[in-house]
Amino acid sequence: MKFRGKDVLNWSLNNYLGLANHPEVRKADAEAAAQYGMAYPMGARMMSGNSVEHEKLEADLATFVGKEDAFLINYGYQAMVSAIDALVDRHDVIVYDSESHACIIDGVRLHIGKRFVFAHNDIENLEKQLQHAQKIVHETKGGILVITEGVFGMAGDLGKLKEIAALKSKYKFRLLVDDAHGFGILGETGAGVGEELGVTKDIDIYFSTFAKSMAGIGGFIASDEQIIDFLKYNMRSQTFAKALPMPMVKGAQKRLELVKTQPHLRENLWKIVRALQADLRAEGFNLGRTESPVTPVILQGGVPDARGLIIDLRENYNLFCSVVAYPVVPKGIIMLRIIPTAVHTLEDVHETLSAFKSVSGKLKEGYYQKNDVVATV
Repeated sequence: MKFRGKDVLNWSLNNYLGLANHPEVRKADAEAAAQYGMAYPMGARMMSGNSVEHEKLEADLATFVGKEDAFLINYGYQAMVSAIDALVDRHDVIVYDSESHACIIDGVRLHIGKRFVFAHNDIENLEKQLQHAQKIVHETKGGILVITEGVFGMAGDLGKLKEIAALKSKYKFRLLVDDAHGFGILGETGAGVGEELGVTKDIDIYFSTFAKSMAGIGGFIASDEQIIDFLKYNMRSQTFAKALPMPMVKGAQKRLELVKTQPHLRENLWKIVRALQADLRAEGFNLGRTESPVTPVILQGGVPDARGLIIDLRENYNLFCSVVAYPVVPKGIIMLRIIPTAVHTLEDVHETLSAFKSVSGKLKEGYYQKNDVVATV
């Protein structure tokens, strides 16, 4: 991309399958915009904002992820907050993973009933929290909603869905999974973490966004027909908001078609993922616990080091990636978060490895504490 007037190699986009600039996608987007404009349909879905194209996309998404029905949403973040608000009332208890995305945390904060957090992917601790929840719902006559993620977007590890699902018969809860980083790239057909781990039937409410592998705006929730019908009339963020514009709906249809019919996009992605992660590990870089394309490179250093290092990468190595420092991660830790895509190349991988070796050497020598990094070219 262009960054301050010069070309840089970009590792910061969740454009997993490279659909953002795919010629068929751009053509579909342009044709839909020319045919419908951005206004249509006017109104919320339950009033005057429905169309056969919205319903077709919902049906196709539901079939693809193995559910009875689906509901289109305008934005993933607001929809997750709103879905949690709709699914539970004061009699119910939420149990959620400690490393859940901010949209889940914000949704949980709205809950006026009890909520318990379990240590990240710690099934023993989850069971303890379920025991607390079970005691409460025995008195309130409510239910239990467990919330976790398919792929955790910062560390890249998968949610332990098999182990969580194994507890369902004992504690009788419903499972809500945010699979924003799994949909389109995990599983034999790209249907997501349920397909990847063989737990599609155990996921009661499946949630994903179009902002990652689909390179668009919007998203969907898929579940049993009864649950989806309830959400359509009780998710306030959708009930009182304008429907997803037609160009985005038609564009999402094309994107979904490509996800289903062009498996080489996933193959290209995983080729780059395997090469990048293998080369980084071979050079001694710590990638944490990732099991997905999300590639965190964990280094030692403080906030000033992080600032100098990221400026050095962008200005002097023409490499753009995200940096995470305290307080998001513990003091003394710097995390560079890399997102490989199907449109990266092996040459990009080699260039990045060389740059990372260089800046990590500077970091160990204390270069970024001693020098104010500026562009050298």
